[in-house]
Amino acid sequence: MKKILLLSDTHSHIDDTILKYVKQADEVWHAGDIGDSSVTDAIKALKPLRAVYGNIDDAKARVEFPEHNRFMCEDVDVWITHIGGYPSRYNPRVKPEIYNNPPKLFICGHSHILKVMPDKKLNILHMNPGAVGKHGFHKVRTMLRFTIDGEKIDNLEVIELKR
Repeated sequence: MKKILLLSDTHSHIDDTILKYVKQADEVWHAGDIGDSSVTDAIKALKPLRAVYGNIDDAKARVEFPEHNRFMCEDVDVWITHIGGYPSRYNPRVKPEIYNNPPKLFICGHSHILKVMPDKKLNILHMNPGAVGKHGFHKVRTMLRFTIDGEKIDNLEVIELKR
């Protein structure tokens, strides 16, 4: 079983509260718009990190992290990308691959809107953790925490932080 902390849209912001949750996870996944590399450096100093770059990220982040990160976690096929859309409104860049080879868990960021929803047609669970950084229109900073045990995604929690 793996405990996952999922975050996105840090926009160069990392603080002790975020790092407290990082320490409680087995792995941290970042769905893009990292901002400054000090964010990912702080996370990597504590836990394994899987990340993608987002539309605000510079050339350094684009060299270190891919646009799409698809991997297996336990028995779950995971795909993380920054701009992915959501069920029935997938981004045209990812739509053909989602329909031809759907993952079990599809994760994106970008919107700053926390959303967890199933795609019943394709049997995909879609997650967007919202934004944990301080830059943007969101009123509450959010992250997601969950476990993956074999092929089971469970114990989903929304973590809300003060702006």
